[in-house]
Amino acid sequence: MSREEEDTDSLVENICMKMYAVGNEIMVAACDSELLGRTLEDGEITFKISKDFYYDVHGSIEMLEEHLQRATIANLVGERCVRCGVKMGLIMEENILIIDGVPHAQFALMI
Repeated sequence: MSREEEDTDSLVENICMKMYAVGNEIMVAACDSELLGRTLEDGEITFKISKDFYYDVHGSIEMLEEHLQRATIANLVGERCVRCGVKMGLIMEENILIIDGVPHAQFALMI
């Protein structure tokens, strides 16, 4: 992806996100909007990208970055969301899973 395409991505509201707070933990669940409602299948793995879990708001990459800065846990699905986590130093490339051709990554900060 070119730098120009990446800059354009940041202006578009193409991320679905939901935040969860339990005690001191803040979890962000986010997916690229076009993946919402899809079920990914890869061998014995079935991964549902459900509206109930991933959708509360529609927003931009900047919105996701702002929320990930406060998150202690995240569940990210799709090229844009996972790339955002990598760019922020929260996800290491070698820990990205590819399920049915779609990147998926999680992180948990250990305090």
